[in-house]
Amino acid sequence: MRAVCVIGLGLIGGSVLRAAASAGRPAWGSTASEVDATAARADGFEVLSTEQALRRAAAEDALVVVATPLTAVRAVLREVAEHAPEAWLTDVVSVKGPVAAEVRRTLPSARYAGGHPMAGLSASGWSAGFAELFAGAAWAVTVEEDTKVAAWREAAHLALDCGAQVVPTSAAAHDSAVARISHLPHVFAAVLAAVGSDGGPLALSLAAGSFRDGTRVAGSDPDLVRAMTEGNRDALLDAVDDALGRLGAARGSLASTGSLKSTVDAGCAARADLEELADSPRTSSTVPLDAAGLARLRELGEQGGRVVALSADAASVESPEL
Repeated sequence: MRAVCVIGLGLIGGSVLRAAASAGRPAWGSTASEVDATAARADGFEVLSTEQALRRAAAEDALVVVATPLTAVRAVLREVAEHAPEAWLTDVVSVKGPVAAEVRRTLPSARYAGGHPMAGLSASGWSAGFAELFAGAAWAVTVEEDTKVAAWREAAHLALDCGAQVVPTSAAAHDSAVARISHLPHVFAAVLAAVGSDGGPLALSLAAGSFRDGTRVAGSDPDLVRAMTEGNRDALLDAVDDALGRLGAARGSLASTGSLKSTVDAGCAARADLEELADSPRTSSTVPLDAAGLARLRELGEQGGRVVALSADAASVESPEL
């Protein structure tokens, strides 16, 4: 099994390191956080300097996983370019377009496919992570016109070894989607928490399930939230505009007729769509792992399909019966 070198040992990177090791892969990491490094070493994991980790990755032909906030990606990729310029490379950053652009500028010869596991907690740091974090989760692995089959396979194989299911998608489609189902909820959670707090002690003392659920991610590290939301600015602006339009319509209806029927009914129907997709019967197919196959995998991924297994020359896909 290919060795894994994880740069960044917070919640996601630390969980990737644990999961890769649990799958039987040789694995080591690096982090700028002394707290995370000390905790990881105490748990029995090998933590090196970034230079040492990358030099070892080059020597062992390992897969390098960039698991830092978006704001640190450029600096990390420059170190990869210096110490392991032809490395197998993926990442677990929550925005894909900016990372792909930086890889093209900094590491034109890298064997790269971007990744993003859709799993997380409001807590952060090594101590919050665990090997089972990705079990059953969706893990996007990007397919672009210049993505090499071997590079995509390496990134997808890691995701499967971590217990996830792979969603093939382009970086642009990924960023548009997560703006709506991940980044906008972070913005809404921040706004909702602030509005609730404005109600004073009585409002907060009455806060129960709906408020706590709606504001859970507002407890995330603000710097990490800013890095992912601001890093996906254009797509997030589209999602915010959509949301503001719906809120404006809700306000107008409430003010003029006293009714929120259209807003509430639309939300209930949309939630039912989510449940229906999750519960729908699945059809299985096999897609060859070649250039044409990658394009087909991207189509299936953007229709809700997931890669659940890889063989030497094909991917097994489960797709919803829409």
